[in-house]
Amino acid sequence: MKVLFFDLRESEKSFFQNNNFCDFDISFKEEALTEKTKLSDAEYEQTCLLCVYRSSILSEKVLKRFKNLRMIATRSHGFTHIDLDYCVKNRISVLNVEQYGEEAVAEFALGIIIDLTRKIKTAMLDIRSHNIEPKKYEGELLNKKTIGIIGCGKVGVQLAKIAKLFDMKVLVSSYKESPQFEQVCNVVPFDKLLAESDIIYLHMPFTTENYQIIGEEEFKKMKQGVYIINTSSVELLNLEALYNNLLSGKVKGAGLDILESDYVKGKSKDLGNETMSTKQNYKITDKLLDMPNVLVTPHLAYNTKEYIDYVLESTFNNIRDNIKGIYTSRIC
Repeated sequence: MKVLFFDLRESEKSFFQNNNFCDFDISFKEEALTEKTKLSDAEYEQTCLLCVYRSSILSEKVLKRFKNLRMIATRSHGFTHIDLDYCVKNRISVLNVEQYGEEAVAEFALGIIIDLTRKIKTAMLDIRSHNIEPKKYEGELLNKKTIGIIGCGKVGVQLAKIAKLFDMKVLVSSYKESPQFEQVCNVVPFDKLLAESDIIYLHMPFTTENYQIIGEEEFKKMKQGVYIINTSSVELLNLEALYNNLLSGKVKGAGLDILESDYVKGKSKDLGNETMSTKQNYKITDKLLDMPNVLVTPHLAYNTKEYIDYVLESTFNNIRDNIKGIYTSRIC
């Protein structure tokens, strides 16, 4: 089976050096697959399977170029970068990775929280400029804080367990019930979580129902000096409202692991059908990057060697299962 593998990173090469995929004729591309990608006629004609990451944008225009495409495997949990309607109409199977590296994401979220509450980034920038002001770096103890977790998936459960080890009070609000959460924290109504949390953590899949679940009205219900952490979709958070509340001091700090790795300050560009942000969000992000109490990272939360190896192994196991008629991790 002819496979085109896009978004190949250096850390993934060792996986292929240590594993033999004799069932697949794989060609590797380091770049993402977008409408600007140029391939040979043979590649468009012969490719049966595309293996991509979320930085590839598989629009109808892109997919139409492949004459014998039968399967798309994305090395991510999310799949909004793929035109599912086109795939359904043309009987193209789409596979994703079920788990999201909950340990890695939860640990990363805790790292952001510690950085913000102990002013690590601020102190680092000051010492580089030889302008040290100790009063600016006065931190806060986590064991005096209440963390509110919005979303009760595996990442939220893992972070709740870690927060309990720091003697933090944990509140959770979710549209679905989770027996795991009830064992480690208090399940409360959404508005109660907003009103009582010192730190609010967002991690849930984006749907049309939870678009900008945190907006101007929600900020009004929060404590003065709240911290906002988002390691999931940018669509869950109204960035303009966040920026305004950072300016006013209502929000004391924010950590956002929501940008693609090709975002470059001052060089914002149109990414076609990319769902992660609008032009307005790019402009606001430019402003957020200049704020010392804001951490912005390009989807790093999951990015550990252990999880990357897991994703690759799971992806190829899923492909083999689906070829055999075992529909593992199949979206459509």
